[in-house]
Amino acid sequence: MSYTRLHQSEDLPSVIFPPAMLGILGGGQLGRFFVIAAHEMGYKVTVLDPDANSPAGKIADVHICTSFDNQVGLLELARSCSAITTEFENVPADSLMLLEQTKPVRPSAYSVAIAQHRVSEKNFLKHAGLPVAPYVVITDVDDLPTDDSDIYPAILKVARFGYDGKGQSRVKNNHEAQLAFSQFEREECVLEKMMKLDYEVSVVLARDVEGNIETFPTAENSHLNGILDISIIPARGSNAISREAQKLAITVAEKLNYNGVLGVEFFVCEGKLLVNEMAPRPHNSGHYTLDACVTNQFEQQVRVLTGLPLGSPRQHSPAVMVNLLGDIWPLDNDAGTEPDWQSVFSNPELKMHLYGKKSARTGRKMGHLTLLNVSLDDAIEQAMQVRTDLHIGE
Repeated sequence: MSYTRLHQSEDLPSVIFPPAMLGILGGGQLGRFFVIAAHEMGYKVTVLDPDANSPAGKIADVHICTSFDNQVGLLELARSCSAITTEFENVPADSLMLLEQTKPVRPSAYSVAIAQHRVSEKNFLKHAGLPVAPYVVITDVDDLPTDDSDIYPAILKVARFGYDGKGQSRVKNNHEAQLAFSQFEREECVLEKMMKLDYEVSVVLARDVEGNIETFPTAENSHLNGILDISIIPARGSNAISREAQKLAITVAEKLNYNGVLGVEFFVCEGKLLVNEMAPRPHNSGHYTLDACVTNQFEQQVRVLTGLPLGSPRQHSPAVMVNLLGDIWPLDNDAGTEPDWQSVFSNPELKMHLYGKKSARTGRKMGHLTLLNVSLDDAIEQAMQVRTDLHIGE
C-alpha cells in the first residue's frame, strides 16, 4: 500500500478543497452515498436527476430536477460545480462530453461510452488482451450462428441499457436466439457463450489522474434472478484467483486510462478468470466498504474527483453484504408498512443501510445490510440467518 504525496503539477488541475460544490449525474442510492461521503469531507453537492424524489436529490445541497440530456440543466451544473462525476453508466456520453468542455469530469465520457455499450465493452476487453468468454456481435438476424455452432447454449444481451439481468435471454439454438432477438426489437446485441461457472468474483478499485491505483479486497458474489444477492469479503476462493482478479482489474483501468471508481466483474470457470463486465462507478459488491474498510468506495470517488490522494482500502473486518430488494416489503408498502426488522436491529454486529426510496417494488434495490465479525464463517452464518428471517429468496 503506497501513500501518495499531495502536490500540484503544471500539467494537472489544482486540488479542489472543501467547501467547493461538486456535481453528480444521477440521484439513486450510489449518488446518495456519494453525497454523504462528500458532506462528511466538507464539500457541497449538486445532484442532477429527473426524479423529484430521488434518494440523492433529497439530501443534496442543490437538486437540478431535469433529464440527463437537458442542456439548460447541464450548463447550470457546469456553471455551479468545480468538478462532476456520475453514479451510473447510462448517462448519455454526449452530456458528459458537454460538461468536459469546461469542468473536470471523472470518469471521462470516453470511459463511460465504452462501459455503457456491451459491444464496445467486449471489443475493448478482447483487444486489450483480457480473457473473455467467446462472443458474437449481432446486428442482424443473419449474424446469429447456426445450430452447429459451439457458442450454444448462450446468452443474448442487448448492447444498451441492460443491467441486473435485464435485456438478457438464455438461448439453446438459432431458433431461440431469433425469438429473443425479435423480443429485443432487433437492437444490437452480444451473443455470449454460457460457460461452466465455478463462482463469481468482483474487484472495486480507484484510479486517480496521476495513475495511482488502490484496490479493495476481492469479493465473492452470488446472484438471485440476475441481481446481486450476497457478497462475501474476502472471497473464499484461492488466494491466487483473488490476486489475479485484482491484477486484471488494474489492467482494465490502465488500458482504459480510467479516472474514478471502477467495478470489474469476473466469472471463475474451471479455475480460470474471465472478465464479465465493468461498471464505471462504485459497485453494489463494494457496499461493504462503508463499514469494513478504512476508506469506502464513495470517499474514494470524492478523492479522485477532487484530486486528493487516494485513501487506504484496507479491510479491518471480514464482512458479508446482503441486498434488500423490494420483494420483501409488504404489498401495501405505499401505506407505510415495512418488513419485520426485529432480527436485523437485534444483531449488534449488523450495519443497516436503507436508501430512502419512496416505494418498493419487485427487484428494486431498497437497501442493504452488512454483517461484520472477526470470523468470516460466523459472519456468513449470521447473514444467512437474517436473510432467512427476512424471507429473502422465498
